[in-house]
Amino acid sequence: MTKLKIKSGDTVKVIAGDHKGSEGKVLKVLIDKNKAIVEGVNMVKKHTKPSAQSPQGGIVEKEASMHISNLSLLTSKGETTRVGYKMDGDNKVRFSKKSNEVI
Repeated sequence: MTKLKIKSGDTVKVIAGDHKGSEGKVLKVLIDKNKAIVEGVNMVKKHTKPSAQSPQGGIVEKEASMHISNLSLLTSKGETTRVGYKMDGDNKVRFSKKSNEVI
């Protein structure tokens, strides 16, 4: 299993593909598929049948997953950065390679 450097709750920027330049918060990370779902990015229309939850049915817009390689983490200043790991005492922490700040 590969280690992904993006976690749910991170703020990311899309660096490749149709939605290049858009930013959002990671809602969910699909580790086995190397994909993530970003809030408000890569919206698709899904046709739903009437059910107990939605008696009307119809067309629902929701976020589709996108590959992790198309995403880059944002620092607190809002610039894209790569992620590194270092030991902070006994804890292993993620840090920004651009600004050297702990994420």
